[in-house]
Amino acid sequence: MPDRSDPGFRARVGPPPRRAKVLLLTVGVLAALFLLFVMFAGLWTDWLWFRSVKYSSVFTSQLGVKVGLFAVFGLLMALVVGFNLWLAYRLRPPLAAMSVEQQSLDRYRMGVAPFRKWLVIGLSLLVGLAAGAAASGQWRTWMLWINGTPFGQKDSQFHLDVSFYAFELPWYEFVLGFAFSAVIVSLLAATAVHYLYGGLRLQGPGRRASAGAQGHLAVLLGVFVLLKAVAYWLDRYALAVKSESYKGVGGWTGLRYVDANAFLPAKTILFFVAIICAVLFFLTPVRRTWAPALIGFGLMALSAVLVGGLYPAIVQQFQVKPNEQAKETPYIQKNIDATRQAYGIADVQVDPYSPKDTPNTDKLKLDAQTVADIRLLDPNVVSPTFQQNQALRQYYAFPKTLDVDRYGDQDTVLGVRELDLTGVQQHNFINDHFKYTHGYGVVAAKGNQVDANGNPVYTEQSLPTTGAMGDYQQRVYYGEKSTTYSVVGPGMDEIDYTRDSDPDRTYQYTGGSGVSLDNPLTRAAYAVKFAEPQLLYSGAIKDGAKILYDRTPKERVEKVAPWLSIDADPYPVVENGRLVWVLDGYTTSDGFPFSSKTVLGDATKDSLTDQRGRTLSAVNEVNYIRNSVKATVDAYTGEVTLYQWDESDPVLKTWMKAFPGTVQPKADIPDTLLPHLRYPQDMFKVQRDLLGMYHMTDATAFFNGTDIWEVPVDPTVNADEVQPPYYLTLRMPDAKKANFSLTTSFVPSGRKNLAAFMTAEADPGEDYGKLRILRMTSESGALGPALTQAKFNSDTEVARQLTLLRSGNDSDLVYGNLLTLPVGGGILNVEPVYLVARGAKVPVLKKVLAVYGDRNVALEDTLDKALAKVLGTEAGGATTPTAPVDPGSTTPPAPTTPTTPAPGVNPALDKALADAQKAFTDGQAALKNGDWAAYGQAQQALQKALDAAVAAESKAGPGGASPAPSGSPSPTG
Repeated sequence: MPDRSDPGFRARVGPPPRRAKVLLLTVGVLAALFLLFVMFAGLWTDWLWFRSVKYSSVFTSQLGVKVGLFAVFGLLMALVVGFNLWLAYRLRPPLAAMSVEQQSLDRYRMGVAPFRKWLVIGLSLLVGLAAGAAASGQWRTWMLWINGTPFGQKDSQFHLDVSFYAFELPWYEFVLGFAFSAVIVSLLAATAVHYLYGGLRLQGPGRRASAGAQGHLAVLLGVFVLLKAVAYWLDRYALAVKSESYKGVGGWTGLRYVDANAFLPAKTILFFVAIICAVLFFLTPVRRTWAPALIGFGLMALSAVLVGGLYPAIVQQFQVKPNEQAKETPYIQKNIDATRQAYGIADVQVDPYSPKDTPNTDKLKLDAQTVADIRLLDPNVVSPTFQQNQALRQYYAFPKTLDVDRYGDQDTVLGVRELDLTGVQQHNFINDHFKYTHGYGVVAAKGNQVDANGNPVYTEQSLPTTGAMGDYQQRVYYGEKSTTYSVVGPGMDEIDYTRDSDPDRTYQYTGGSGVSLDNPLTRAAYAVKFAEPQLLYSGAIKDGAKILYDRTPKERVEKVAPWLSIDADPYPVVENGRLVWVLDGYTTSDGFPFSSKTVLGDATKDSLTDQRGRTLSAVNEVNYIRNSVKATVDAYTGEVTLYQWDESDPVLKTWMKAFPGTVQPKADIPDTLLPHLRYPQDMFKVQRDLLGMYHMTDATAFFNGTDIWEVPVDPTVNADEVQPPYYLTLRMPDAKKANFSLTTSFVPSGRKNLAAFMTAEADPGEDYGKLRILRMTSESGALGPALTQAKFNSDTEVARQLTLLRSGNDSDLVYGNLLTLPVGGGILNVEPVYLVARGAKVPVLKKVLAVYGDRNVALEDTLDKALAKVLGTEAGGATTPTAPVDPGSTTPPAPTTPTTPAPGVNPALDKALADAQKAFTDGQAALKNGDWAAYGQAQQALQKALDAAVAAESKAGPGGASPAPSGSPSPTG
């Protein structure tokens, strides 16, 4: 080995050896191939997923439009820039002037010369790639423009169909922006080439620009100014959808007086000025002087300042401000009308309501069903109770916020027992993706009842679940907690529900969904997608195996319908032998003229947002929204179905033209599913947010802001967030019967008293979505939620009892939902109080708070006792069958179904239960007729029969009767 310290040693200088070159080239090729395969894997797996859910047309249509826009606009940009680079070179002067500047540029000209052609092509393609990528992101804008459907409604300023603003104007603005970009890039590139080759000079004697450079740049500047003229013309129409803050409305949209009488004529004047200026630039190569064009450009800039800026300011200061109300009222009225139309609140029914502190007996009879169905179970509180009582395995979990639905005439709180991998004790590749794959069943409880211990009265429970919902496929492969992938298929044993008597019960998925992993290339693609090499070589993957992923209902619907905004809260429905998730889809637009804009994420935020999730939107700031689609996701097969719900929505019709065959007609909704569809919460929250201002339909009142409402802050939690809406069965004073409704309340801006109470008919039917507002009269003095909670907290007897309850049990208190109900001609407020043991963290209902109007507060063990106190009666039986019953009560107890043992085992017991059944039937008939006396007598007879049944059962001893069905309240409490 040569000695490097030897003065005669010479290090080898020159190109690297052949072996190093080959190695570097190999590494580079492999890196490039890997990057290409990563790109291919993403595209390939997306295609396989869309094909597996039978929405491949969505993938191909979307991809086709993106590729088409990328190619067309990318190529167009490359051609425009490349042509101008070529033209600038062709127009170079034959001889460069002798100067120090040109001598220094010679070096660059000589360096560029061998690569000139490739530099032009490379720069053009680079700019084209950037432009194409930006254009492909406008696929929604293109599809809306090309498939636009008329609204059949014209704006009040320019008398154009709304579709022009919603579908056409955004596309024209994009094309105009692209044209501006092409001209500006071409202008910069041409200027650089002209300078490099001497067409433009900064130093030396003579002309600073050659004739060729002057003419080329003048034409480009003329095109730029011509595009500016087009922009001025489009700006006229954009005034109808421009947004600003005005009169407390952050997204106020539409023209005001200064827009219609100053900005609009100014834009028209500037349009003609720009046309003249463009012509002057185009004449520059002929006249061989810049002077007219530069003077025209200066005049255009001055006009923009004077006509487009100073003149509107003068009009605002000297015409509008001295008499603002008179000037702005017509435009405010246009904004009110358009906003109410765009958000579906134009037909809201507003009725005055003067609540009394003493209930009216006749009105209370009409509200029997409302009182009977007061929901005691707060779905936002009792999830830990469901988890403790019904999860039954560590690897099952319920959502933090349960759902409210109705089965029959019963408001029901329910949750899906989903797989929760955090509860799996041994985490590894096989357990996480092959063994623990699915949840199991729905657990449901009556909304208006608890048992003697304050726990829910379950109507569907156990594992597998049994109860009122009958037989259905209970395995949950697709749910809100299914956030990872699973590999399933023939010969692959998954852990099914387990019992002590059968701990090794397994199951093999037969749902048919998922993507096949039989192809090695597909397995490699998924190994890259999920960064899990074991997917490529694991022996646990058998023939016929499929991979399930993108399994949450929300992301599945968002992928197959990327043009929808999805409600934050999917809810489960058991129908026709299957468990499905129902999701509400919204079509939105930010192009409805004169309609004020709102941010969906802000309008839908409340005290439960972190538990329910957030509404996402492709265009988060909107000024038009419709609940146009009802979507379902099968919890077992993952099948996604979109149903057209709003058959008149032009935005939905446009997207149905863009993606034909993806949305099924409304008539195809199964009859078993239809009763469970409901008015969506996020839509309702957007509407109530707008109605805080836009319940005022008179422009003068709106201008003066004399009656602004707010959604009250939720007083039951510490977070400074507004109260969520609640699903309740109630009867509005003008309604014939109680309906399943979505409810909310309002308070005056800056105050705490009750301003209004609003409901939306939540049941599908003739009145579905009908908004009703009870507007409190000024003298009513009704308590808002914060004042009601303060009244509860300040009552000395209530405070004493709650302190004793808390300290005696070493527990914490949790307040449930504060329900506001128009009952008996007044306002009834009810709030459940839960006790949470500090060790167990499981809430149980221990007390019920109630107040009617501004009367005394009641804190009782049961709802019937609390209502008896605040309504001034001795009624009972509203929540538990052990409570005393008074025949003169004005408060209806909740119906209690007697349990039925096997017949013929105990004659005394048979007779007692037959009497109980008769009393129950009589009570229901009396309840429907509003006959309180007969209802009280029937409840007394029912209690007597139940006592007799208990006595007969105890005499019979063990085995003397069949046990009561699981979930039924105990007759003995």
